[in-house]
Amino acid sequence: MKKNILSALMIAALVVSCTKSTTKTEKVENPDGSVTTTTTTVSENGVGVDTSKINKTKEEVQTKVDEAGNKIDQAAEKAKNQIDATADKTKEDLHKAGQDIKTEANKVGKDVKDAAAKGASKVEEGAKKLKEDLSK
Repeated sequence: MKKNILSALMIAALVVSCTKSTTKTEKVENPDGSVTTTTTTVSENGVGVDTSKINKTKEEVQTKVDEAGNKIDQAAEKAKNQIDATADKTKEDLHKAGQDIKTEANKVGKDVKDAAAKGASKVEEGAKKLKEDLSK
């Protein structure tokens, strides 16, 4: 209950403090020489808001948000380019490694064929000698 009363008082104080009043006093001399004083009081309720300041601040915030967005976009583009470059380099390295493996495999295959041919020729020579020895 006390909180409600305090809240109501605070709101009332805010409303009262947001009331702007202007008083004008005019003194007019009448033709008969008497002076008439007129007092006019103009009251404005509500918060006087300067929308030009709000709009300016809004534009400044929007500009900063746009700049931050551009920086993020540039950083993302830079990261993408680095990833693409790394992927291209890895692809080239793998291609080269594949070519090296293929070349070495061909060399090994040729060496195996040469070794098999030498072995076959020795077997044939051995078979000839054995045949000659048996025919004697």
